[in-house]
Amino acid sequence: MLTGLQLQNIALIDQLELEFESGFTVLTGETGAGKSILLDALDAVLGGAQGAAGQRLLRDGSERARIEASFQLSPQLRDWLSEADFEPEDELLISREWKRQDGDRWSSRSRLNGTPVNRQQLLSLRPLLIDLTVQGQTQLLSKPGQQRRWLDRLGGSSLGALKADVASAWQGWCESAAALEAVEREQQRSEEERADQEALLEQLEAAGLEDPGEQERLEQEQDRLVHGVRLQEGLAQLFRRLRDGAEQAPSLQDHLAASVQELQSMAQLDSSLVELRDQALDLEANVEELLRCLDHYGLALESDPEHLDRIQERLADLKRLQRRHGLDLAGLIDRRDALRQRLGDGGFAADLERLRLVELSQRQQRDQANNALRQARSEAAVALQASLLELLPPMGLANVRFKVDLRAADPADHGADAVCFLFSANPGQPMAPLTEVASGGEMSRFLLALKTTLAAVDGSSTLLFDEIDAGVSGRVSGAMADLLRSLGEQRQVFCVTHQPLVAAVADHHFRVSKEVDEGVTYSRVSQLRDTRERRQELAELAGGDQADLYAASLLAQRSA
Repeated sequence: MLTGLQLQNIALIDQLELEFESGFTVLTGETGAGKSILLDALDAVLGGAQGAAGQRLLRDGSERARIEASFQLSPQLRDWLSEADFEPEDELLISREWKRQDGDRWSSRSRLNGTPVNRQQLLSLRPLLIDLTVQGQTQLLSKPGQQRRWLDRLGGSSLGALKADVASAWQGWCESAAALEAVEREQQRSEEERADQEALLEQLEAAGLEDPGEQERLEQEQDRLVHGVRLQEGLAQLFRRLRDGAEQAPSLQDHLAASVQELQSMAQLDSSLVELRDQALDLEANVEELLRCLDHYGLALESDPEHLDRIQERLADLKRLQRRHGLDLAGLIDRRDALRQRLGDGGFAADLERLRLVELSQRQQRDQANNALRQARSEAAVALQASLLELLPPMGLANVRFKVDLRAADPADHGADAVCFLFSANPGQPMAPLTEVASGGEMSRFLLALKTTLAAVDGSSTLLFDEIDAGVSGRVSGAMADLLRSLGEQRQVFCVTHQPLVAAVADHHFRVSKEVDEGVTYSRVSQLRDTRERRQELAELAGGDQADLYAASLLAQRSA
């Protein structure tokens, strides 16, 4: 519940600090005194009143302004704080501060228990803290999905679990439907481009692409053939130095053979030379192996102009294909394989069949989840109808008829139901959408009855009513007062009112007044704690010659 509110330089209020208790609290006072400012301040500190709307709240001439609201923690609030990575404390403090910058520019910052918090977080937290209702709230009732959301709240946690199942099934179906649609589009494009793709496949097949390393291997072979003469000259020079000798001089092979023979003779005289002799023998064997490899290489260097032409022609074909399609050789092979599968038997057909089965399964799960949610909503609709038809007649709507019209709609993440509240206040008048036929007073009574019904299953926030009883008769305001008092036994309730019948039944009473000091107007808020003060205020609300006696009788009835 709301435990405190501090304001600094807000509208006509320079400084204000209030403490609140549980139960039913009313705020009264003359028109223009600033009663609604308190509700506007709560709206602003919880993410409302952005930009110019926020600046209009600020007191003229001030350089800074501040709102701070304190709330008692509930289990839902503790869960929210934990999920949002805020450290739970003994209470919840939310503040918003404005500072004047250059000229008429203002900046504002919000904090939660001293830690900066953004507007999205505040708007997420807000439903757990306050539920604000104003007279003639037709715009909220007309908001898409609002009537459905109210009905779902009445369904409680069990309906909430079904909604989670619906959202999950909807997401799964969306993903499978998107995958199927993508393949269907690709198939359509493929059919339109099939002739081009078949020609491409024929071209790639004719190219005989099998080895991704073919191009590198051909380029190496081409280099050998192009530089064959130079390589043969180098090879001959190596043979002369290693095996044949040059200008009657011994070759390297001759020198090694003589060296090995000499080391063998020396090793017979000194056994420590055996290891060196073996090294010389290995060296001689390695030179012989080198010469054998050079002989093999020399055979491959035979000049073959025709073979070179074939290699160069093949390389030209490969490079031409790569330039045309913007792919390397490995990419061309992958492209060919994909076209083989796509244009062959069972290409797209196999994918389409698999995806259609997946989409059908996901659609069935989606529809099953929607049907379960519709059943729960139907039960909640019956409960809502029964509750409102019990609460509305005592408030001057003896002939009221109300029905929750639940119709099938296109599936979405919230189900496949369209919810519309149908209403008729007069005999002979057919039921029609509430937002089209309800007067301002009827709308006020409907919203009060609705919030009372929801309070029985959803006790997570403080209820605030801003002159919801305006424009109704005394008998009706008395019935609304009884309902507000009953509601205050379940929830913390605030009501801005001009009705003495409503103010008289409140557990706590605050009076808002204006005063002028040295030409400056201020709003003052005081709590009426004794019977005399409350009697005087109720008399001012009632007016007339017998106002004081009437006020006394109201308080006496409350105490009875």
